[in-house]
Amino acid sequence: MHVIIAGGGRTGQHLATLLLAEGHTVHVVESSSDRLSSLHRELPTEVIIEGDPTDPAVLEIAGLGGAQVLAAVTAHDADNLVIAALGRFQFGVNRIIGRVNNPRNAWLFTPDFGVDVCVNQADVMAKLLEEEMSLGDMMTLLKLRRGEYSLVEEKLPAGSPMIGRALKDLPLPATAVIAAVIRDGQVHVPRGGLVFQEADEVLAIVGNGSLDTMRALFGALAK
Repeated sequence: MHVIIAGGGRTGQHLATLLLAEGHTVHVVESSSDRLSSLHRELPTEVIIEGDPTDPAVLEIAGLGGAQVLAAVTAHDADNLVIAALGRFQFGVNRIIGRVNNPRNAWLFTPDFGVDVCVNQADVMAKLLEEEMSLGDMMTLLKLRRGEYSLVEEKLPAGSPMIGRALKDLPLPATAVIAAVIRDGQVHVPRGGLVFQEADEVLAIVGNGSLDTMRALFGALAK
């Protein structure tokens, strides 16, 4: 997969490092001399594109026309919206992720502006705090397909109906699928024979009509 990251700050640099480790083709676009110095210490030179990520000519040099994913993660919301719009309407990128720095601007990060997935860091932090304060409270991580589906996470509490049961034996709703299980820091691909344990972190994609059913199955607290 070819990914263009617009913005070479800590978020962009960390994202590039992870994607490169997974074997993806990555280019990071950045104009700040200070950030470029940091990028050159951490990333291969061929990954780094020097220039303004809001400039279509620079994005073309980075290869945006052939990229599958664009991540607009600069520190400025206005720039991220410009980059997202260029990616969608000028370069035809299929998947665009936009970082929100000021929560008041989150309403702008929609498909109308070219953004498929809005990453609101304030919301992420709030959800992490909720997780720490309330074990057993199912968390929504992302909204998918215009809000029709949710990527949810639950750390199975003691007494969860899932504990001791194999995946193949769970009465999952038709619009729900277990995507991954994290146990002792290791990610497990869910197979039919996987037996759930207390404190497993379970990620699932769930249709909105099945959220209450999944909360009950997880043993999560009612909303």
